[in-house]
Amino acid sequence: MTAGPATAPLLDDPSLVGTGLSAAWTAAVDEWLSAIVAGADEVEGVALAAVGGYGRGELSPCSDLDLLLIHNGSGAVAEVAERVWYPVWDSGMKLGHAVRTIDEALDLAASDLNTATSLLDMRWLGGDHRILAELAERAERQWVDRADLMLPMIAESARERHARFGEVAFLLEPDLKVSRGGLRDVHSLRWMHRADPSLLAASESAGLTGPHHTLLAARVELHRRVGRPNDVLLLQEQDEVAPALGYRDADELMADVAAAGRSVAWIEDAVLHRVHVRGGRRRFRSKPVRYGHGIEVLDDTLNLTDDAEIANDPVLPLRVALVAARQDAFVRRDVLDRLADQSPTLPDPWPDEAREVFVDLLLTGGDAIRVLEALDQVDLITRIFPEWAPNRSRPQRNAYHRFTVDRHLFETAAEAATIADRVERPDLLVLGALFHDIGKGYPGDHSIVGTELVRRIGRRMGYPPSDIEVLASLVRHHLLLPDVASRRDVHDPGTIRFVVEQAGSITAIELLAALTEADSIATGPAAWGSWKSELVQELAHRSCRFLREGDPGEPAEIFPTERHLELLAAGRVVVSVDGHELTTVTFDRPGMFARVSGALALNGVEILGGNVHTADGMAIQVMRLGGGVGLEERPERMIRDVEAALAGRIALRARLLQRARTYRFQRITTARPAVPLVVFDNETSTVATVVEVRAPDSIGLLYRVTRALADLDLDIRRAKVQTLGDDVVDTFYVSPPEGGKVLDRDYLAEIELAVMTAIGADA
Repeated sequence: MTAGPATAPLLDDPSLVGTGLSAAWTAAVDEWLSAIVAGADEVEGVALAAVGGYGRGELSPCSDLDLLLIHNGSGAVAEVAERVWYPVWDSGMKLGHAVRTIDEALDLAASDLNTATSLLDMRWLGGDHRILAELAERAERQWVDRADLMLPMIAESARERHARFGEVAFLLEPDLKVSRGGLRDVHSLRWMHRADPSLLAASESAGLTGPHHTLLAARVELHRRVGRPNDVLLLQEQDEVAPALGYRDADELMADVAAAGRSVAWIEDAVLHRVHVRGGRRRFRSKPVRYGHGIEVLDDTLNLTDDAEIANDPVLPLRVALVAARQDAFVRRDVLDRLADQSPTLPDPWPDEAREVFVDLLLTGGDAIRVLEALDQVDLITRIFPEWAPNRSRPQRNAYHRFTVDRHLFETAAEAATIADRVERPDLLVLGALFHDIGKGYPGDHSIVGTELVRRIGRRMGYPPSDIEVLASLVRHHLLLPDVASRRDVHDPGTIRFVVEQAGSITAIELLAALTEADSIATGPAAWGSWKSELVQELAHRSCRFLREGDPGEPAEIFPTERHLELLAAGRVVVSVDGHELTTVTFDRPGMFARVSGALALNGVEILGGNVHTADGMAIQVMRLGGGVGLEERPERMIRDVEAALAGRIALRARLLQRARTYRFQRITTARPAVPLVVFDNETSTVATVVEVRAPDSIGLLYRVTRALADLDLDIRRAKVQTLGDDVVDTFYVSPPEGGKVLDRDYLAEIELAVMTAIGADA
């Protein structure tokens, strides 16, 4: 007997990839286990079965080995169990095992979904074939008989799982197994088909084959590459899995994965709706509710009557979508097919009704997403907006984003709908949200390209020139407020003038503020928070006031405050924390910002921004902290380290180098890290030179950069620190010792050299 299955050589065989490797792996484990069972002295009345993924023949290199010993009370079961379990444990494979009689297995399967479905996927490995055949027959019959109980359980389990793990088609890092449209949904559909064959049409069943192959192949190669049971296809692992499966690059792989996930989710939506209707027939209305133009809803299902004038009504697909969104109705597949086959193209320009109906659809918010996805499945979105096509299932390849481009646009429009009552033109807001990134599918700067695309779309939709220009401004400047708020001093009048010159009108600024919020929330949890919200709101408010009154007014936050001046006048060293604000007062000396940022980096504390003011030989520095272990769990230690750093009693460079080495294996999620760049701006601010630093994040980076600035006798007056995924964009307002701006080209060149060297240093 071998110590384990002969699987190790399979990993080194370049001819075995994806599902081929899975089949070979499963066969090797089958052969090994069958030999173990066959070698037992007594196997009558005892059978060994593969269940779960192993039962389906879908083993991946790091899959659990799910086994079931079924018996009829035979005394040999203990011996067989010991003979099988110990070799599996000794082999290092993770074992999921159970020992049951037929009645025990069926009793548990009667109410436990996981047990019931595992019996459906059961496969004989050795022992008494008759006892396993009896269990399989009775389990199948029980599954069908209890379909009214089990089918709703599958549906509810799927809904909970989808809400937790998102969708394969639209996540940049999907879970290939449990995300919506993943392998678990393929299995669920086949289990539901076993319970009631009428739930899954023959074409739908056949349509699962290709997506199943794509998803399983990606999962197998993922296991092979990472060497552990991980089903989340992370960005950096996509780059390794893609060539192994014969793809040119990760984008091509993820386009196929997204298409597979969409196909599975599309079929599952229809089947789950049929389960819903099947379970609710007694309580649903007996007569359809009519909404005109041949649209009717019965049993939560939207249908078109025979007299619907599809071929003569180009607005009908939009009307269908609006009713479906408002009534939370499922659009029958044959209705979508009829609309796709028979609907005429909307005229150019659109009739007013088409524009109004489409805007009303977007204003339904999150309810519109499901319907828009349904239209997209039959290519009605690209027929309405041909410009949409290059963005379908397009990955963004940046961990800062959680969705593909097309889904991000739908999500942004839905978020914008929730705050549309804040602006005078809700229609322009939701349309700007839907199209703000439409240029990403095209070569060039997506904001510039998208501006021309949205002008074309606006003209086709029948908007007047003035509205089209507002839409164009939203797309062209959709990054204006977040970029300026997070990288520039919103208290500087020069910043306000810059925003006003770019946006041009109060209407545009108010719409941009709302779009910024919707876009940020749709991007991901790291893109929006109270700090960013406050900055954007203040920037928008002061810019609008400047347009109305010619004066931006006093900033919401005054620095230094009266309290700050009192601390300076006292002439004592102070280090204090109030919530997420760190205040330090010390004797004025070069490099104060670097010392504090280094101490905070040692404690794993994120810095969002900071202000510095000096007077009478003292300096006060107020930093906005974004969180971290040191702030949340050990603030006293963090304060001690800051005090020691200010006093020069801590070896910051050496300590940060140690920390960087300790955490050198931290996960990197950005597939294409930022290229280091230093940008100087002597236009925006009236009092200082703005130095913008872009680079991949690393431990102690802020300390190294600010130390480099201090070494060149530059005073940091204000700083903005922003992390985008695994990249940083840090901005510093700096002045030479005599004050003002740095205008000497040689001096600027030295600053660039110093900062670029600091970016590349270890600590």
